[in-house]
Amino acid sequence: MGLGSFIRKQLIDVIEWTSDNENDLMVYRFPVDGKEIKNGAQLTVRESQVAIFVNEGQIADVFKPGRYKLITENIPVLTKLQSWKYKDFNSPFKAEVYFVNTKQFQGLKWGTSNPFALRDADFGVVRIRAFGTYSLKVDDAATFLKEVFGTQERFYVKSLTDYVKSIVVSSFTDFLSEQKVPVLDIPTKYEEISNGATLKVSEKLQSMGLKVQEVIVENISLPDEVEKAIDQKSTIKVLGDMNTYTQYKAANAIETAAANNGGIAGAGVGLGAGLGFGQMMANTMNSANSNNQAKVICPHCHATVNPGKFCPECGNALVEEKTTCIKCGASIKKGVKFCPECGASQVVTTITCPKCGNKLPSTSKFCPECGEKL
Repeated sequence: MGLGSFIRKQLIDVIEWTSDNENDLMVYRFPVDGKEIKNGAQLTVRESQVAIFVNEGQIADVFKPGRYKLITENIPVLTKLQSWKYKDFNSPFKAEVYFVNTKQFQGLKWGTSNPFALRDADFGVVRIRAFGTYSLKVDDAATFLKEVFGTQERFYVKSLTDYVKSIVVSSFTDFLSEQKVPVLDIPTKYEEISNGATLKVSEKLQSMGLKVQEVIVENISLPDEVEKAIDQKSTIKVLGDMNTYTQYKAANAIETAAANNGGIAGAGVGLGAGLGFGQMMANTMNSANSNNQAKVICPHCHATVNPGKFCPECGNALVEEKTTCIKCGASIKKGVKFCPECGASQVVTTITCPKCGNKLPSTSKFCPECGEKL
């Protein structure tokens, strides 16, 4: 091999990245390995790629998708850094070349490692769990090089997933808390929650040259006790009222006990327990019947209350006392000053019998003691 052939083998005249075997590879450093790049070498940057030339640790030129012939017009920053005095230089040069993958990396998982507290108007403070997926891409290759991967030969998306996952969870939690969405309405707000979390995550990753295209919320779950409370509330609403629900639960309890080996007696409770269940059912029915009695309206405070002698709200008698009009004899409310039928005054004054001195109502025509006409 001649000297010319050896020198030519040490020069790089084609620079490109064609390997698609590693789908999770974000950055690939072109293997220069001490070689020099030939003046006029061909650089091919494919779609979803960005090529970055680095000179002595400093970012020089950035190339977007396309085919380039490396001459001074195409590498102005590198030309300045190398202090090439002539426009058409002939000497080969050294530089590190990084290919950055700008495609979307989809289906990356996120989820809450521990439940977080959320204040709800209906259930108070509840603890929420959530999980889903997100997609990540490089938005600014030069910033990504400076802030994240540095000068590594290869950089994989898995090197970022734990960090980005923590940001997604934090942003999701912040957004959901700020929106104050009722727990029962959360399943109808998945899209709005996803969009809000996406914006928050992208804002936090912008300084790293990264962008989250979409945060997808797959599931937001509640604690078992809250889900049971929701189920019971739905059941009560379907059945109509609490009394019907109580009867329903009691009937289910008896049916469950009877389904055991030997029925109720087989459970070790015997006939006495069976009678106890019967008594419990009777008490439940009696309670339901008493609670279903027609309500009455208090004539004084107009509250709707259970029947009784006195109103539990204002303390007045629920049944109005009646008397008769002293003139027309109509049944009227006790204590009124005038009869609503004839208008006669119900204020009774007394007179003294002139014969026997007996006190009697002023409306009396004869004294009941001595018979004297008044």
